[in-house]
Amino acid sequence: MKKLLLLSTGGTIASMPTKNGLAPAADTGAILQYLPPLDDLCTLSIQEVFNIDSTNFQPEHWLALAQRIQENYDQYDGFIVTHGTDTMAYTAAALSYLIQTPQKPIILTGSQKPIFAPITDAKKNLLDSIRFACKEGVCGVYIVFDGKAIVGTRARKVRSKSYSAFESINYPVAAFIDDKRILRYVDIEPEGEKLHFYNKLHPKVFLLKLIPGINPEILRYIGQHYDAIVIESYGVGGIPFHNSRNFLQEVEQLSKQGKLVVITTQVMLEGSDAETYEVGARAIQQYNALQAYDMTVEAAVVKLMWILGQTRDTQGMQKLFYTPVHHDLLS
Repeated sequence: MKKLLLLSTGGTIASMPTKNGLAPAADTGAILQYLPPLDDLCTLSIQEVFNIDSTNFQPEHWLALAQRIQENYDQYDGFIVTHGTDTMAYTAAALSYLIQTPQKPIILTGSQKPIFAPITDAKKNLLDSIRFACKEGVCGVYIVFDGKAIVGTRARKVRSKSYSAFESINYPVAAFIDDKRILRYVDIEPEGEKLHFYNKLHPKVFLLKLIPGINPEILRYIGQHYDAIVIESYGVGGIPFHNSRNFLQEVEQLSKQGKLVVITTQVMLEGSDAETYEVGARAIQQYNALQAYDMTVEAAVVKLMWILGQTRDTQGMQKLFYTPVHHDLLS
């Protein structure tokens, strides 16, 4: 029988009504009272790490959560993290980079309705997470939600209210959980490398969403305060350079300053292919911009924070960005 540790961080699953709306308030022990007995499935221990709305999550919280898992890693067979949905995809990506090639499951879950609500998805999501963590051969970071197990670097919240809040982007759903029945569609096993915990992130990463009419001088300001910029461009990825709104000139200056510039796309599915058109090819070929390809925006942003925490060597940063971690990038 497996021994699991549940780490609670707050979120909707633990929220109760207040005069200002729902806010995390319930202790983890009270949450578990709403689940059926788990004696035939696993032994479950509980630790509260935070009790906050996930909107308030920051890189410091990711580091603390990874550290808590590291401190308890040898004592448990797997970990369940209850978390708010709004930034869950970022946290799943962060744990994927901070805890690489774990031999055990690290499952994030939460709910769209509090567990105390008369009608809620919380009980199903939590029980599904426990069952998936108990499944033999499961290892790595996942989000389990609405009967789906999604690789931690591939998740995105795509619905703000519906129970089916998350989808797997540019990668298959790893498994479907139907009560006690678990159908694994993708076998994700360790790649033979040793477990590695990281304890550094550099959060000075900016995400800029392009819109028609935006002034390229914004990049000068961003470059003064951030060390990496992800530009969420159009279509397969491109940087406007027509007439007075010439972003390429600013990208060139950022590159000379040693800043990382990454091109991604506003289109949710299929990723970037920036060299297809002149507007993207010039940025890649002449000004050393990188591109995210099929990576999610969440994974690209957090990966840059992790990379900047490891090295400031330009070639080293570029190599790490294009090195797949937990299936964040199809090689």
